[in-house]
Amino acid sequence: MSMSNLAFRLPTKRESWLYAIANLGSSIPYQAVAAGVLFFYTDVKHLAPTTAALIMTIYAIWNAVNNPILGHLSDRTRSRWGRRIPFIRFGVIPYAIAFAAIWFAPFDGKLQPTELAIWFLVTIVVFEGFGTAVTVAGYQALLAEMFPTYASRVAVAVRMNWLQTAGLFIGAALPPVLATILGYPLMGVVFAVVACAAFFIGLRGMYEQPSYAPTEMPFLEAVKNTLVNRSFVSVMLAQMMRFVSTNTLTAGMFFLVKYSLDANPAQTTLILATAFVAAGLFLPIWSKFIALRFGPRTTLMIAYASIGIAVIPLMFAQDFTQALVVAFFLGFPVAGLIMMGDVVMADVIDDDEVRTGERREGMFYAVNGAATALSSTIVSVGFGIITTMYGYNPVNEIQPASVDFGFRVFMVVLPIMGAICAMTALYFYPLHGQRLADMRAKLAK
Repeated sequence: MSMSNLAFRLPTKRESWLYAIANLGSSIPYQAVAAGVLFFYTDVKHLAPTTAALIMTIYAIWNAVNNPILGHLSDRTRSRWGRRIPFIRFGVIPYAIAFAAIWFAPFDGKLQPTELAIWFLVTIVVFEGFGTAVTVAGYQALLAEMFPTYASRVAVAVRMNWLQTAGLFIGAALPPVLATILGYPLMGVVFAVVACAAFFIGLRGMYEQPSYAPTEMPFLEAVKNTLVNRSFVSVMLAQMMRFVSTNTLTAGMFFLVKYSLDANPAQTTLILATAFVAAGLFLPIWSKFIALRFGPRTTLMIAYASIGIAVIPLMFAQDFTQALVVAFFLGFPVAGLIMMGDVVMADVIDDDEVRTGERREGMFYAVNGAATALSSTIVSVGFGIITTMYGYNPVNEIQPASVDFGFRVFMVVLPIMGAICAMTALYFYPLHGQRLADMRAKLAK
């Protein structure tokens, strides 16, 4: 039964910042995997791109299975620590260990392709299981509860985005440099320690609303009500396409720098850092002008349209300097996509409470996480198809000239397709304008 009509607690600025700090613990490992795992296992460890794509497909299927289960378990949990916080408190350390293990692969695909594939599959599946428990069933599910008003959600979203920008820089931009200096295994350990520290610091500011009761809805009914929610399905599809666009850019940048720009892969750090720093600089424009004027739905559509346009110059960039300029302008849509995703999802959860009388943050974020994990499969399959078409073979010391154009196609076409699909999904998103205002008014009663 919903209890949100009773008094709820609003977070202090300190608690809001502590919650945002924990976002580093989520963004750093996942961005490192999204940006670096394909490069590490194909270009460094010489795993066939098609095999890597198959493993990422299995990973997405596993994600789709475990996410709703863990999300529903979070919604129904009763403990001395609450519903969400135990998943963070007790899951962080195994989550960090599993992440580090991904980068300790002791095999080379030239000599031991089967062993390497098994290591990749097992470590990334274990990482995903604990990662879902910590970051989705725990951390993300807590957001709508800790921040029950639109104003508090926008405020924490801005703080989270500053920290997520830092997480994007650390997790996606730093690996080329750290891997060169420390090696991939030690890089994984460093990131794992930072992620643990971020979550344990963030826990000091986290709390749950005592008036929000665990859901009594059975699992199958909860899944059904989630999947037939039109607002949620629209947002879920848009979020999935968002990660198709952004994961393609972070994962593909290593290859673009090395094979298209003929530069040192370590320079990927500067290119991605430029995009993420620019995203931080563009955040005030999104939060103070665009979001307040146009509302959540239109703001997101502007962000998707912007990223579809901003990637086009990557098809023509010929050197490192030109890539830096493109990266700077990519920061504009990235800022908007990061800022509005959780705000829109919180509206969907509130609308569901109005209709069902249940608070089901865990299930919504979990099913959304399962869908967004499919983005990794789309990116990996696209990578395998496109790079194979253009002659890329990680076993070869010298690649054919055609891989230059192949990686440009990968970096431009997939993000544009993702942006178009996301805007189409949001066009059918019903929770905007007067309907959104009516829902918020009912929730406030």
